[in-house]
Amino acid sequence: MVSEMNDASMGRNMNMTAGSLPPGVSTPGQSLKAEARALDFYYGEVQALRSVTMPIWEHKVTALIGPSGCGKSTFLRCFNRMHDLGEVRNRYGGEIVFQPDGVNILAKSVDPIEVRMRIGMVFQKPNPFPKSIFENIAYGLRVRGERNRSAMADKVEQALKDASLWEEVSDRLQDQAFNLSGGQQQRLCIARALATAPELLLFDEPTSALDPNATANIEDLINRLKDKVSILIVTHNMQQAARVSDYTAFMYLGELVEFGDTNTVFTNPRSKQTEDYITGRFG
Repeated sequence: MVSEMNDASMGRNMNMTAGSLPPGVSTPGQSLKAEARALDFYYGEVQALRSVTMPIWEHKVTALIGPSGCGKSTFLRCFNRMHDLGEVRNRYGGEIVFQPDGVNILAKSVDPIEVRMRIGMVFQKPNPFPKSIFENIAYGLRVRGERNRSAMADKVEQALKDASLWEEVSDRLQDQAFNLSGGQQQRLCIARALATAPELLLFDEPTSALDPNATANIEDLINRLKDKVSILIVTHNMQQAARVSDYTAFMYLGELVEFGDTNTVFTNPRSKQTEDYITGRFG
């Protein structure tokens, strides 16, 4: 991605002002990690996202809420180019500008593999590899070219600590990952994503398949992780969005209806659509 930078693009992309943000959103005196700019996405001829402009603030948690089929997961997956793995007719419009490079990560000249190293993802259901606990974490490190065994062991340990799993698995790193409980498997997947030191972490309904105790553990973990990484999370759980996020975006029919700090969105929404969704009148 760094190779895509030049003086002109750097100057253009670093000048992110409140004027490029959604109506009613002011810059809160903090750094942008990424910004979607007039983002469109098409599944073949079907347009799933319509000119979505939204910031992702650095070291903050941003929640995406809205009814099923409104474009939340589609939007999320644009950030690490997951749609590139699907139908060849899938196509993007607009930009996602990623900092500090100031590069549009949707550009065809940008390597999607590099994007996915810098932007990790945790899915709805735990998806550990059919490998040992250690090898699940080491996988991304090997892809990145890590060959030093001592350095790899240190990084695996740190990732498991960051995911609040080390104390539970430190004496059985060679056990199969499938032997872990559902909640532990999800934290293992988080550790796997953290091992390559991503700058942005995407969560797509990460607790929907978990019991209340495991859900509480993941939410506590998200609150701690934002000191290390910026986070974008899709959730259908309004209480969860209120608990874990600093900013909330409400989406409907592929459009961004409202974006703002979470407390304001939940207590004093600007849009009647947002209010109706939060209060359970539709969706």
